Amino acid sequence: MNVMKNMQKWIYPALFALSCNAHAQTTLIKNVNGYSINNGQLSTFDAIEFKDDKITRLYNKQQPSISSDMRIIDADGKTMLPGLIDAHGHVLGWGLNLMRTNLRGSLSEAEAVERTRQFRQQNPELTWVQGRGWNQVLWQSKTFPTATTLDEHFPDTPVWLRRVDGHAGWANSAAMKLAGINKDSKAPAGGEIIRNEAGEPSGVFIDNAMSLISQAIPPLSITEQEAVLKTAMTDLASLGLTSVHDAGVGSNTIIAYKNLANKDEMPIRVYGMVAAGDSQFNKLMAKGPYQHQSQKLDFSSVKISADGALGSRGAALIEDYSDLHGHKGLLLHSNKQLKSYMLTAMQAGFQVNTHAIGDHANKLVLDSYEALIKQTNTKALRHRVEHAQILRLDDIPRFAKLGVVASMQATHATSDKNMAEDRVGADRIKGAYAWQKLLNANAVIAAGSDFPVESANPFYGLHASVTRQDHDNQPDEGWYTDESMTIAQALTSFTTAAAFSAHQEHQIGSLAKGMKADFIFIDRDIVKTDASQIWQAKVLQTWVDGQVVFNIEDK
Repeated sequence: MNVMKNMQKWIYPALFALSCNAHAQTTLIKNVNGYSINNGQLSTFDAIEFKDDKITRLYNKQQPSISSDMRIIDADGKTMLPGLIDAHGHVLGWGLNLMRTNLRGSLSEAEAVERTRQFRQQNPELTWVQGRGWNQVLWQSKTFPTATTLDEHFPDTPVWLRRVDGHAGWANSAAMKLAGINKDSKAPAGGEIIRNEAGEPSGVFIDNAMSLISQAIPPLSITEQEAVLKTAMTDLASLGLTSVHDAGVGSNTIIAYKNLANKDEMPIRVYGMVAAGDSQFNKLMAKGPYQHQSQKLDFSSVKISADGALGSRGAALIEDYSDLHGHKGLLLHSNKQLKSYMLTAMQAGFQVNTHAIGDHANKLVLDSYEALIKQTNTKALRHRVEHAQILRLDDIPRFAKLGVVASMQATHATSDKNMAEDRVGADRIKGAYAWQKLLNANAVIAAGSDFPVESANPFYGLHASVTRQDHDNQPDEGWYTDESMTIAQALTSFTTAAAFSAHQEHQIGSLAKGMKADFIFIDRDIVKTDASQIWQAKVLQTWVDGQVVFNIEDK
């Protein structure tokens, strides 16, 4: 076979077709502007060779070895990165977010209501109108919304709109009536019902109290969940994500995932965390960790939530909120229950990943880890703190000491910068979003986005990591820029460190011989471009297991 006949220039449709029908063939992609991470440092290459799903060789200023039966692709100088990994997201939530009203960025309660009204007009068949993304901090009033404004447009149709962080929900009167909510309703432990001056439920429910409404909403069938998950994963692939860690997956959703994996209908990898508190939790623990033979689905970890979120003042603080005297946030479990979940998971061989945002919750989780890791001898499982957002300075060195990963989301800092210091004050903010303090204390930071709380676009996270600015380049000099990451540190957090946090660093996260052929092509060199423009990067192609799973020309 003539080698030149196998040559392909950067022609998207042809490249996509080749990738699907030549999976067993050795492929060489040359003329690449390639970057990978090696021991936390950037490395470069200009050609990559792989066979089936594994990388066989990288070239850097070397003449590639070409054989007659090799498929050759000319990348025309395009920038290649390892497939990016989001270490904390909610896949079902992302898919549902694509199918519900989006309130992100709404600048008033009235605008949020109007968006919801327009969504209803376009989807008249829905029995419940649902959405997500409102954030009262962005509104001039700075106050929680009420059922009254929704009732004007939705007198009979139940409406349930989750706050941007997922830790509060806004219901109309029809929804509250269906759920049986009235003046005498009591909030469960770890939750709060916001009330008006007359003592009536206002329509806003915080943390565990959200279940009072959500339990009245008909659940999705497993088949419906499969469709939502597939929609979400396809969209995540288009953003450059080749693997995501799904933070808190219920037993029915686990079945849906397994069905998709068995049908080879997972475009990207999912490292799932079993939701503590699920009705089947103990049975799932007894079965032990699960890995699908395709290596695209893994349930080896557990997700527990210790407290709420900062924006809704549910994050558990040691001292009062600086902007609300007498309030310290919410712990979602008793100390006994929290430790019971942790111990059960550790003894079953699962990594434990615990949501902790406030300094009280973080200290409590680290204290519990310290005792239980010693008791179960499970330091090697690399337990994680999800968010690790507000830390006492004394607790920062404990991460490396305990072998605990800090699973953090850079865009939380740039989204929260308008209210975080109001919530915690000038002193406690020193231990907040403290990336460099953690890295200097030898902690591992695995990056994510917490989608759909934030956008799943990893380039937004990379941009926030390096600049500590929003997309308008504000503040001018960045927000507490002494905590900013270098581009190498930021890429590490979205690649090798994220892979390490899932015990997958020998399979994915970097581009090297023997690793999976998971990589992306993007439209610019984010290492050399002005840092302020990183968030604007567009994904051209996403490859998983040596096959194209997203091609921009097919959109």
